[in-house]
Amino acid sequence: VQLQASGGGLVQAGESLRLSCAASGRSFNTYRMGWFRQAPGKEREFVSTISSTGGSAYYADSVKGRFTISRDNAKNTVYLQMNSLKPEDTAAYYCAGSTTNVLVMRPSEYKYWGQGTLVTVSS
Repeated sequence: VQLQASGGGLVQAGESLRLSCAASGRSFNTYRMGWFRQAPGKEREFVSTISSTGGSAYYADSVKGRFTISRDNAKNTVYLQMNSLKPEDTAAYYCAGSTTNVLVMRPSEYKYWGQGTLVTVSS
């Protein structure tokens, strides 16, 4: 599975962005998908994850209520809608796929990774 993330950019605080991650290959609808982010000088951190069917989602406390993860299995795509962005959301955002459908939040539990898409939020 190859993952291609897009949608990053420069926005002002309070604005919104929607990230997309398109997957190639078969069996996308069997993978749990997640979003992670990494700010300069910091470790990669969990943002959100969604089950293979899209029936359940989980968020980091720092983004809960502002970000929404979703997926369209017919389009092999997972999304991250980011509202009310804050300067501390500035990071490279990565999508990732896991072959397990249990709730997993550590980067090591995700097998497939896309390239990062940069989100910069100015104050």
